Amino acid sequence: MNFLAQIGRSTLNFLALLGNMSLFFFKILKAFSPPFYTHQFTNQILTIGYFSLPVVAMTSFFTGMVLALQTYTGFVRFSATEAVPTVVVLSIVRELGPVLGALMVCGRVSSSIAAELGTMRVTDQIDAMMMLQTNPFRYLIVPRIFAGIVTLPILILVGDIIGVLGGYLVSIFRLDFNPSLYIDLTYKYLGTMDVVSGLIKAAVFGLCLTLMGAYFGFTASRGAYGVGKSTTKAVVYSSVLVLLTNYILTALFFTG
Repeated sequence: MNFLAQIGRSTLNFLALLGNMSLFFFKILKAFSPPFYTHQFTNQILTIGYFSLPVVAMTSFFTGMVLALQTYTGFVRFSATEAVPTVVVLSIVRELGPVLGALMVCGRVSSSIAAELGTMRVTDQIDAMMMLQTNPFRYLIVPRIFAGIVTLPILILVGDIIGVLGGYLVSIFRLDFNPSLYIDLTYKYLGTMDVVSGLIKAAVFGLCLTLMGAYFGFTASRGAYGVGKSTTKAVVYSSVLVLLTNYILTALFFTG
């Protein structure tokens, strides 16, 4: 019976979490109204987008290199090495670029948002803001959510280009591909929808990771321990949510 009680308790806690997140999200939607804090939004563009560029670029570059090597190793057995450029570019643009880039940003941005808002919560700065008639959702959370939705597609697009470049360099200098042939095969089967689907995924991932960071930071408690726990939860939940939404969007785009 204790085992069944534990399952029931976990289920109720999970449903309560979903309910609280839904209410939190509706409050954010309600806060998308004037006044808009442009300075906050600009700072978040730099924090989420510009300062995340190095880690996303390195991740995409080495992913493209490894993908080219692994694809070539598998396809050479079937004398299908001409498919390597197509597989590399489609894999990066559709899946690996958005997903891996978003996961790296989860570790950097979701944790940062949760830690920052959590510290403001436990030190009563958010309560003080409400006493001054400033909506904390409009001032603290909306700029972060909006910045995540706007910057992630740009960040992932740059990462896609760098990832394809990594695959190109390995294929030319390590696998002895003809440069012009590689470029022709890269463009031959790459469609507009392949790129657009990846950018739409990136925008949704930006919403997911900023939402999780904001929620767990805003609801932090119990001092430094609570802030640390909220930061960990933000990274874990945002990463899982990215993977879940990636499956849903992939099913909608390519099997619907």
